[in-house]
Amino acid sequence: MESWIEYLNDIVEYEVRWNIYKTVLIILILWLIKKGAYKLIGIGKEKDLKRVYHWRKTIQYSIAFIGLLLIGNIWISNFQSITTFLGLLSAGIAIALKDIFVNIAGWIFIYWKKPFDVGDRIQIGEFKGDVVDLRLMQFSILEVGNWVDAEQSTGRIVHVPNGKVFMDAQANYSQGFDYIWNEQHINISLDSDYKKAQVLLKELLNDMFKPDFKSIEIALRRAQKEHFISFSQFTPTVYAKIHERGIQLSLRYLCNPRKRRVFEHKVTEAILDTFKGEKDIRIVYPITSIYLEKGMGEGNTKA
Repeated sequence: MESWIEYLNDIVEYEVRWNIYKTVLIILILWLIKKGAYKLIGIGKEKDLKRVYHWRKTIQYSIAFIGLLLIGNIWISNFQSITTFLGLLSAGIAIALKDIFVNIAGWIFIYWKKPFDVGDRIQIGEFKGDVVDLRLMQFSILEVGNWVDAEQSTGRIVHVPNGKVFMDAQANYSQGFDYIWNEQHINISLDSDYKKAQVLLKELLNDMFKPDFKSIEIALRRAQKEHFISFSQFTPTVYAKIHERGIQLSLRYLCNPRKRRVFEHKVTEAILDTFKGEKDIRIVYPITSIYLEKGMGEGNTKA
């Protein structure tokens, strides 16, 4: 009896050792295949980061899936029966792990319908930023805005569950058309020569954005073919209206969403330099004055 037990133990130990060897060999082969595939997709002078990123993700998931099947078949004698059993349990698992399955469905939706891609600037719900990673359960964005003005980067990485694509509306700054309309407002006094101010501002904007007119026109034509996007004009313009602070001039122009703050800075500097020498154009802004009355105690003020 003891010899029979020892014989069985030897067989079991042999099978376990052999299974370990096969598992290590499969892992090594799959690792070499992955490294070789990574080198293949990186070959060439073209540096298409999006293409390389998507190929790397496809290779990772494919290798993991193949490895699971091969190693599972080694260690589980009746692997097919177990997969059938798991299939029967899928309904119960789906209810218990609803959020996980919703996130996986969201990941499939993102890759299939492509509402956004890596490198796109998007807003989904309260989150806004540049997409830097797409994973099975969540995607990551480099946050912009929040406490930082003009939609510049905060430096934070925000991880958003993929299921958000089914619940929240998404705004894509980069899809369809690569530019956004930006507006800046400036107020001048009612006695200012507003027509002259409009002419000066239009000349200022046209000089600043003229180098981009050709690329904007090409992007607009491409967008009109892919989407129902149509603008009556794409060149900068200046609108005027009566405002409680005088005459409000609104400067409207197309710009790259990632350069919005840079253009706002340049336009503001140009406006100040241009209006500085114009005696008949006066910029107005709200101010508060405090007058000190004689006879009042120190620190007492009257507005």
